[in-house]
Amino acid sequence: MLLGVRHHGPGSARAVRAALDAARPPVVLIEGPPEADALIALAADEDMRPPVALLAHAVDEPGRSAFWPLADFSPEWVALRWALEHGVPARFIDLPATHTLAWQAEEEEAVTGPTDDADTGAADPVDPDNPADPDNPAAPGDPADPAEPDSETSTGPGSVPAPGADVRVDPLAVLAATAGYDDPERWWEDVVEHRGPGSKDAFAPFLVLEEAMGALRETYGSRDRDLVREAHMRLQVRAAQREFGDGVAVVCGAWHVPALRHRATVTADRVLLKGLPKVKTDMTWVPWTHRRLSRFSGYGAGIDAPGWYAHLFGVPDRPVERWLTKVAGLLREEDRIVSSAHVIEAVRLAETLAAMRGRPLPGLSETTDAVRAVMCEGSDVPLALVRDRLVVGDVLGEVPEAAPAVPLQRDLTRLQRRLRLKPEALERELELDLRKETDAGRSRLLHRLRLLGVDWGEPAASRGSTGTFRETWRLRWEPELSVRVAEAGVWGTTVLSAATARAEADAVGTDVLAEVTALAERCLLAELPDALPVVMRVLADRAALDADVGHLAQALPALVRSLRYGDVRGTDTEALAGVAAGLAERVFVGLPPACVGLDTDAAQEMRRHVDAVHTAVGLLGDTLDARHGDLRARWHGVLRTLSGRDTVPGVVRGRAVRLLLDEGEIAQDRAARFMGLALSPGTPPPDAAAWIEGFVGGGGGMLLVHDERLLGLVDAWLTGVPADAFTDVLPLLRRTFSAYESGVRRTLGELVRRGPAHDGGGPAGSPAAGTPGFAADLDPERAGAVLPVVRLLLGLDESGAGTGAVAGSGPGAVAETGDAYAGAAR
Repeated sequence: MLLGVRHHGPGSARAVRAALDAARPPVVLIEGPPEADALIALAADEDMRPPVALLAHAVDEPGRSAFWPLADFSPEWVALRWALEHGVPARFIDLPATHTLAWQAEEEEAVTGPTDDADTGAADPVDPDNPADPDNPAAPGDPADPAEPDSETSTGPGSVPAPGADVRVDPLAVLAATAGYDDPERWWEDVVEHRGPGSKDAFAPFLVLEEAMGALRETYGSRDRDLVREAHMRLQVRAAQREFGDGVAVVCGAWHVPALRHRATVTADRVLLKGLPKVKTDMTWVPWTHRRLSRFSGYGAGIDAPGWYAHLFGVPDRPVERWLTKVAGLLREEDRIVSSAHVIEAVRLAETLAAMRGRPLPGLSETTDAVRAVMCEGSDVPLALVRDRLVVGDVLGEVPEAAPAVPLQRDLTRLQRRLRLKPEALERELELDLRKETDAGRSRLLHRLRLLGVDWGEPAASRGSTGTFRETWRLRWEPELSVRVAEAGVWGTTVLSAATARAEADAVGTDVLAEVTALAERCLLAELPDALPVVMRVLADRAALDADVGHLAQALPALVRSLRYGDVRGTDTEALAGVAAGLAERVFVGLPPACVGLDTDAAQEMRRHVDAVHTAVGLLGDTLDARHGDLRARWHGVLRTLSGRDTVPGVVRGRAVRLLLDEGEIAQDRAARFMGLALSPGTPPPDAAAWIEGFVGGGGGMLLVHDERLLGLVDAWLTGVPADAFTDVLPLLRRTFSAYESGVRRTLGELVRRGPAHDGGGPAGSPAAGTPGFAADLDPERAGAVLPVVRLLLGLDESGAGTGAVAGSGPGAVAETGDAYAGAAR
């Protein structure tokens, strides 16, 4: 009994269950890797909740892997459950994964050449149900299997490739086009998912589908590796028939059924299987997600809408009404106004659309159109949410603890349970307070996993406090992370030991100083005390040998951050502090010579290094004790040297003056003198523009707002730039001023439009005494204009009697009134 199915097709799943109930076979054979036979019993475990997947990986290269996903509505899963519930043996009969993974390795080597011994050669996880995956040499899903129509392999909805064309055929597209449909999914819904009771013959659907697949195979042929897989299946079917008789039930992709029906000799089948490559393989169950069943995720298994198909398979009746009710519930959770009347109207519209389109029942396209028109008011924005949350979905399966797993996975599961950090398919934000023991443990776990390449969590910017005691993470568990855990198992049996070994190996294996300092920071974040001495020794060696000031400047900020993180986590960072101080000293000595003779791009890079070192030194001054000297004072000396050397690029000189001004090391007059020199007529316009960029770039607009002398200097210089040089300096100035906030730009524009005022003999550009808002003394008229608003805010009468305010005008009266209001506010 051959039951050809569409993988992950709820209609096929229902048909398989009906056929098995009718036939009561003594054994059920299922398309899948035979190594998983020992795992079949786990499908009956109460803790096993689909979607799940069989994961096969090479023992020597855990990153080389393949998945066989199964959902509640997968025919193979239904067959497995039926066999377990009825006490009937179940077996997988596809080509063993040991050959599948070996084929994958051979194809990769043929394309890229032999891998280096130091490289694992691990590829991205391969979905064997996705024939579009270029890394998939022998997918259990077939290029022309109705189980896996894939948008990347299909010739397009409704299109039929020419016979003999060298393409991977999507049989659903061919059959749909033959029937006059432009959408294979809609054709499948009409002929299978919406099929009525019809004939009482439970096997009729499979006979019809087998006939269609036979015609397609005669026209388009099949790949050589399909023939090898089918030869193995035939041998397994014969072996089962010898053991159980002729009542064997076979559940496989419909594409294979004509080949399994074909009577080939045993010898011919064995010849096809002779000499196949092998690799040692392990197999287990892993959680899967509905999103990974969708072709859009890159792990396409042949269905656009796994959430919709799960709904069709799970509801007992009224699928459209129940679906639209579910949609309404989701939209209400997102604060959209959706009532029961909306649901009723959407049901009516979906049924009307189905009738107009000649469909037996409303399908996904009709319900989607109804939701857009009735519940979303024609907008695709909330409709995208419906598609993401319901049509595709974020359901994450669960696997029982009894499932085989590498020791590292077991330790990770134990930690997740202890820290109450359950893996979830839906992305969520996690705020951690490192002063709390549980949150600190979660932080350690996430940082250690990142060191191992298991990116379950990604650091995010905190919306609250920016202190070092707070962290924000975005968490999302993806099925392929199980492969990453298996791959990381070569480093140790626990998360702590594996992260320690990986950090030590990474430190020894890199020659880049900045990478070692970043690794030291990550070791402190992950609290790896055993790895830190090794990393620090390598760091000291690399720092002693590296003479590139740019490399040293890149390394210093990470070391300083490590010192701060060490403080909040209670880690001893004395050795790290010594290395950081020594690194800072070398930067101080080497930076001035390194800033000479730089081109434009190198000057911009050096300016970024100066900013990073300045920030790092500011933090170091708060962290290091007196044994390391006054680093901040010596850094200020370096900045003075940079600001006064004509051989240093203008962008660096301008930045040095700006940093000194921010630190209070030079006065406003001194900064204005530096600017005047930089903008003097003898300076080439591009160099002057670069100096301005260094000085007022990165938030320096407020300097110009509050010091009109500086603004006047810039304005006078810019108006005097020759026409032939103006086009050269304009991009630099535009880049500088476009970074300011809109309010700052508007204020600067108003000041420039007003133009410089003169206050007797004062210098051009100085604040004018008679300019409203910019005079040296209080402007009574402008200050008095706000008094009615202040009275209103404080609940006072117009006379201000409640506060003892003195009526009148002039600076004294305004000042007294302001004092009175301040007292009332207190």
